[in-house]
Amino acid sequence: MNSIIGKTNVIATLLIVFILLACSSDETKTETENESETETTTSGLGNGLTNAATVTTCNSESGFAKILCLANAFKATLNASQIATLQRAYSISVAKSSWSNLPGVQGRVGLRFEVLTNEQISYAKALIQAASGTGTSEGYNEINGLLAADETLGGNSYGSGLYYIAFHGTPSATNKWELQFGGHHLAFANTYSNGALVGATPSFRGIEPFNEFTYDGVTYSPVNQERDAFATMLQSLSTTELTTAKLSGIFSDILAGPGSDNVFPSTASGLQVGTLSTAKQTLVLNAIKTYVEDIDSENAASILLNYTNELANTYIAYSGTTAVASQNDYVRIDGPSVWIEFSMQRGVVYSPNHPHSVWRDKTNDYGGN
Repeated sequence: MNSIIGKTNVIATLLIVFILLACSSDETKTETENESETETTTSGLGNGLTNAATVTTCNSESGFAKILCLANAFKATLNASQIATLQRAYSISVAKSSWSNLPGVQGRVGLRFEVLTNEQISYAKALIQAASGTGTSEGYNEINGLLAADETLGGNSYGSGLYYIAFHGTPSATNKWELQFGGHHLAFANTYSNGALVGATPSFRGIEPFNEFTYDGVTYSPVNQERDAFATMLQSLSTTELTTAKLSGIFSDILAGPGSDNVFPSTASGLQVGTLSTAKQTLVLNAIKTYVEDIDSENAASILLNYTNELANTYIAYSGTTAVASQNDYVRIDGPSVWIEFSMQRGVVYSPNHPHSVWRDKTNDYGGN
C-alpha cells in the first residue's frame, strides 16, 4: 500500500514539474517572439529619425563611391523578398508616377520604413545622408525636420514610418539608377549614371506645421530658410520691379507637382534677373541655393555654377504678398534650366497655412530621361 502511495506521489511530482517546464517554455517562446517582432517591425519616431551617424560602414569612402558603398551595405541587411521590393528594373515611367505630396501610401514603391528593423533604417538613413549632404541647415537636417513634422500630425495617414525608399535600377558605377526617398511632403530623387549624379530633381518639400515647432524635445524649422530667402528677395525690389514681377491671377498651388512633368511655360513671365543690381541678383541666387544645397556639396556646387551662369536670363515672379506668409502667396524662379516654386497652402491639421515647394530642372529631371 505504501509502495503504491509512494509511486503516486512521484508521478504527481513529475507531472507538476512537466507542467511548470511547459509553461516556462511557452513564456520563453512568447518573449522571444515578441522580441523578434520588435526587431522586425517598429513604428512611429524610430522609423524616420533613427540616427544614421551610428553607421560607420563606408566611412573610408567619399562622394559617389560612398553612396554606392552604402547602397550595397543597406541591401546586405535585407532578405531576398525585401530586396525584390526595394529594387526594380529602371523605368522612367515608374520613377515619374511613384512620388506624391499626399499622406499615406498612394502609388509609392519600395520599402516602407515601418516594416524595417532599426539596423536597416540606420543604413537607409546613412545612404540618404550621404546623398543629401550634411553640415548646413539644408539636406539631411531638413529631411529629418520634415519627418518630425509628420510625426506631430498623428493618425493613420501620417508619421515617419510611412516613408518609402526605392532603387529604380541596380546601384552600380556604370548603369543608370535612381535613389528615391519620399512620403508626405517629401520627394527626394537622385539619379546616377556612370558613377556620377546626372539629376537631383524632382525635389519636393512641404511642411505642416509650418514655422517653428517642437517634437520630442527638439525644435525644428526646416523650410523657413526657403520662405525667408524668397521674402528677402522680393522685399528688396523697387515698386517698379515688383510691378513687373507680379503675376496676374491667383496661384493656389505649385504647377510642377507630382504627375505634372514638362509643364513649364514656353515664355517666362516676370522680372528678368539680368536687369537687377548685383546685390539683388545675389539674393535670387541665395534663394536658389536653399534648394540646390539639399544634395551633397560637390554636386551642389556644380549645379549652382550652371544656374549662376544662366542667372541673367532667369526670371522671378510672384503672386499675393511679398511676405510669402499668407494663403495663395506664390513665388517662382524660372531659368533656362532651373524651375523653383513656393506656394502657401491652407492648413489642413494646423492653422493657418503651410507651404508646398518644388525644385525641377528642365534639362535633368529624372536624370535627363
